[in-house]
Amino acid sequence: MENTKHNINTRRLKSLFREMVDIYSPSGKEEEITELLAGYLHEKGLPVTLREVSDGRRNVEVVFSDSKPDIAFIGHIDTVPAFDIEEYGFEEKDGIVSGLGTADMKGGCAAMIEAFIAMVESGHKTDRAGLFLVVGEEESGDGTAALLESRSFPWAIVAEPTNLMPCLSHYGYMEMLVRAFGTRRHASIACREYNAIFGMLNMLLTLGKVFEEKHSDAVLNIRDIHSSEAGFAVPGCCEAWVDLHIPPTADPAAFSRRLEDVVNDSLKGSAATGYEIEFPILAKGYKLTERGLVPKLLRKAYNDLGLIWQSGAFESHSDANLLWQAGCKPVILGPGQLAKAHTSDESVEFEQIVTAAKIYHQLLMGL
Repeated sequence: MENTKHNINTRRLKSLFREMVDIYSPSGKEEEITELLAGYLHEKGLPVTLREVSDGRRNVEVVFSDSKPDIAFIGHIDTVPAFDIEEYGFEEKDGIVSGLGTADMKGGCAAMIEAFIAMVESGHKTDRAGLFLVVGEEESGDGTAALLESRSFPWAIVAEPTNLMPCLSHYGYMEMLVRAFGTRRHASIACREYNAIFGMLNMLLTLGKVFEEKHSDAVLNIRDIHSSEAGFAVPGCCEAWVDLHIPPTADPAAFSRRLEDVVNDSLKGSAATGYEIEFPILAKGYKLTERGLVPKLLRKAYNDLGLIWQSGAFESHSDANLLWQAGCKPVILGPGQLAKAHTSDESVEFEQIVTAAKIYHQLLMGL
């Protein structure tokens, strides 16, 4: 068995990582990877509990007592759907591993698992930490919601890809759905008057300009735009989904009012005959200080491992928003780059996964 001085077995870690990536586990279809990880952890002597989420979908939990952990180590085992269902598995070249979920976030999950196994192998068990591998994060976050219904903890480490930069701040997140209505008519007599699509396009262009000029610290994304199936006709309806990532201390309710004002100003009296606005998600961001249990342990771990400490902000949406709302203080820290997530060329440096496992192990031993 190959061990480093930090008790991390790199061969075992890579073998598990390979198995995880080679299992197709998009949100809603996590049963196979759940069974793999539950069996693997049980074989290594860790106490495993499976918590039902929905329709046979389950979270994997490892806790060493009935007491409330001080730190929850959390990773999601689902992925987005494959870009190519024939070509999504593990591939390695020059230390770079590519494949669906390598960065987001099977690498971080594998590193956490290895850290817990290394801790147990060294003869230590702590009731101050728990490992929670959840389902459903890439869609509704129902795995984390189920976890929070049964457990609470003051701190969490979430293994989203941060390029190993500890993120003590987290952006807020909003989703806006706009439906514009028009008058259905034959395509040969189409005009911009009463056309839902023209109204929607003008609104979205205005929205982009407003946020570029007045809210450059926010990230606006036009995620989807669809029209009703019209055939050879002017469609009677058009809808658009808009994502907005806002700075950690910004108020999502205030931003929603600004968005609504832009939509109202653009669509009233426009080519659209009517419209509707919804905000399915309004999630607050947060900003932690460098005081407290986890920042203190992390700074020591980075120092012990000879790593440069530089904290930052996580600019995407994640389970940490739900954790924060539940009274937990989550720190986002994992291998891989966020820019690689949800892309056809998703990849991660395997050495980063090894380093992540060492950091997590140092945290556990620090408890």
